[in-house]
Amino acid sequence: MKKLLLAALVLAAPLHAQEGGQVASASGGVLRALDKISGDTTDLEIAKGDRLTLGNLQISMVDCRYPAGDPAANAYAALEITEKGSDSALFSGWMIASAPALHALEHFRYDIWVMRCSTS
Repeated sequence: MKKLLLAALVLAAPLHAQEGGQVASASGGVLRALDKISGDTTDLEIAKGDRLTLGNLQISMVDCRYPAGDPAANAYAALEITEKGSDSALFSGWMIASAPALHALEHFRYDIWVMRCSTS
């Protein structure tokens, strides 16, 4: 069910863009990470195409998109998250800032979600 809803949202984004609400691609984005063991939250700035490390996770931002003219509005980011030493992805797909639980990383220690896109 989650995958069906996510597919509908991702497919609807280009339709919305055709109706006059243009979508822009940002140079990067801001993610928030929660360490479920310590309770600490960390904001992570990551550029498009870059990879950063959080504990034993490797986080790559493929793209970050937002409504043109308003980068603080509903951002959605394509992310790939893997664990060190593993070839399989823990998460690969789009996360949506306004609906972080719709397509979330399922990890025993970390929750990660998109806050906003960054344009500078």
